[in-house]
Amino acid sequence: MQQEQFNKQLFDFLQQSPTPFHAAEYLATHFHQAGFQRLREGKTWETEPGKGYYCIRDNGTFIGFRLAADPFRSTPWRMTGAHTDSPTLQLKPLPERTANSYMQLGVEVYGGPLLSTWFDRDLGIGGRVTVMDKEDAIRIRLLDFQRPVVIIPSLAIHLDKKANEEQTIDRQKHLSPLFCQPLEDDASPFTDILLQQLEKQYPDLSIKKILGFDLFCYDTQPPTLLGIQKDFISASRLDNLVSCFVGAQALLQEKTSDNCLLLCSNHEEIGSASVAGAQGNFLCSVLERLLPDTASRQTILNHSFLLSLDNAHGVHPNFVEKHDPQHLPLLNHGPVIKYNANQRYATTGRSAALYKALAHEVGVTPQEFVMENTMACGSTIGPITATHLGVQTVDLGVPSLAMHSIREITGAKDPYLLFKTIAHFYNRPQLPRCDE
Repeated sequence: MQQEQFNKQLFDFLQQSPTPFHAAEYLATHFHQAGFQRLREGKTWETEPGKGYYCIRDNGTFIGFRLAADPFRSTPWRMTGAHTDSPTLQLKPLPERTANSYMQLGVEVYGGPLLSTWFDRDLGIGGRVTVMDKEDAIRIRLLDFQRPVVIIPSLAIHLDKKANEEQTIDRQKHLSPLFCQPLEDDASPFTDILLQQLEKQYPDLSIKKILGFDLFCYDTQPPTLLGIQKDFISASRLDNLVSCFVGAQALLQEKTSDNCLLLCSNHEEIGSASVAGAQGNFLCSVLERLLPDTASRQTILNHSFLLSLDNAHGVHPNFVEKHDPQHLPLLNHGPVIKYNANQRYATTGRSAALYKALAHEVGVTPQEFVMENTMACGSTIGPITATHLGVQTVDLGVPSLAMHSIREITGAKDPYLLFKTIAHFYNRPQLPRCDE
């Protein structure tokens, strides 16, 4: 697969994944088409060596894996991990509010978005809805209006003379998007509109009532290549759908004899502490079912390796002082290995060495990043997963600008360069061994 084709497929994934639920469904569809079989946590598993499988938890977290040929229970695991969620605005359970003839929707802030970028954007609404059908069965369905339906207008500068000097956003007062302007005899309750959309998407589903929903606002502007030479990718949710896509594409092309696995976890942006988050037991549960003997599992994991994939901060040309002067990752110059002395990233000199060796074998030179000392460091699912499994881990990702903005930027070459290294990680006949 070449870079142009790779980016085209990446753009399709971004467009069809406005929420974590849609991202997991997209991955499931493509893994199923590639011959992977679905496993369900609520049922007994019957697996065969050499076969591929996938499992979804809580609609938004995905695990896909291919078992080695016999004896797979004594074969190390090559794993990648990423997350499906992005900072956004989530609709409240009772979102309707009316002010001066406008119907607005109440939202909560999910994660740490750059809030100023959410104003004056054409926003869609998507997520999942739980309904009761006419036979009183409870069913969950994905929903996406697939068009702009809300907007958060800025206050005109004539009414806020200091808007360009200082801006304070009141999360309760200023973030409620406009939804519609109903007629007096048409209250247009939000649940009725949801029902109409569900009936449009699922004409064969006989719905009695809506019981609940997990719905989010998202930017409807499609991904694009920009710059006079098309050097850059601008899109929503690059953090961290790029990593999910890279990991999935690499695993789908895996041909090695080792066990290989991809984890795409939900709720990373809010700390990962949930049934679907990396602090939950999903990955451990899957591995325990596949490797039921504790001592054998711990031995195998000691020889296994995890690449934790999450976007990295590229150096911003207008704010160079925000970066450590010896660690200035550039867009289009390759994947970035992320370090932190306090293990907010799981990378060590040992784990970084293995990835560097793999990258150099496919002609990719990794960059390195550490946070400037006066600034707090973020984290990833890497340290959490390494803690749970006791597996050697390196944190890395594509360099990006405007992280957590509604529109983020990475280099047009960077996703493909990362993919080359991850595909090699999965496909190398044997991983390099570290002699202790």
